[in-house]
Amino acid sequence: MASGTVPEDGPPLVCALTGRPIPPGHEIRLSAIRPGVADIIRREAPAIGPSDVIDRAVVADYRGRYVEELLKAERGEITGLERDVVDSLRSQEIMAANVEDQIEQARTTGERLADKVAQFGGSWPFIMAFFALLAVWMTANTASAMQSFDPYPFILLNLILSCIAAIQAPIIMMSQRRQEAKDRRRSENDYRINLKAELEIRHLHEKIDHLLNRQWERFAEIQAMQIELLQDLRASHGEAS
Repeated sequence: MASGTVPEDGPPLVCALTGRPIPPGHEIRLSAIRPGVADIIRREAPAIGPSDVIDRAVVADYRGRYVEELLKAERGEITGLERDVVDSLRSQEIMAANVEDQIEQARTTGERLADKVAQFGGSWPFIMAFFALLAVWMTANTASAMQSFDPYPFILLNLILSCIAAIQAPIIMMSQRRQEAKDRRRSENDYRINLKAELEIRHLHEKIDHLLNRQWERFAEIQAMQIELLQDLRASHGEAS
């Protein structure tokens, strides 16, 4: 019996490529593998036959190589994100991840403070409190000119407002820059998921086409056998008459 073929007496199956035993339910025949992946396997193991069985984990590695060659042929050099997708196809891992939780857990104390300042600085409570402070300040310094600590034109108030604006602007920029990093992480994660989904759908289409072609070949073989049987029956009836 050739290595990798299905045994009839029930011993453990052996992978035709690695020679190691295959766990139950993890075997697949070479004839059932999509043509692109099967071509890579035949390129490295020309002696393998269509009836030989291979471990699905080994096939997943060849599948990743096939996808990598496909991406290189379509896009030239593949990026790090695309290589991550290829690795996930090899290991059969799920690409979807909650990026928001990962970003929130990685925030430092300064980043949390910057986000809170930017969130409060862009809200109506801040605007109302700011106008109320200005009204109280101006009223207190114009009601009595003798007791005013910041008479008109409110030089001290202008200094305080300038200091607040000088501090608030970089804090808001820090928060916006971190928001851009969050959006970039989300976009990268969406790109990984979409690329993997596209490759999986393409794989399913090719696999379905391969299975349909095999079924048509079997139907043609069955039809040829039926025609031969009919011819034999006709020949036997002719000899009997």
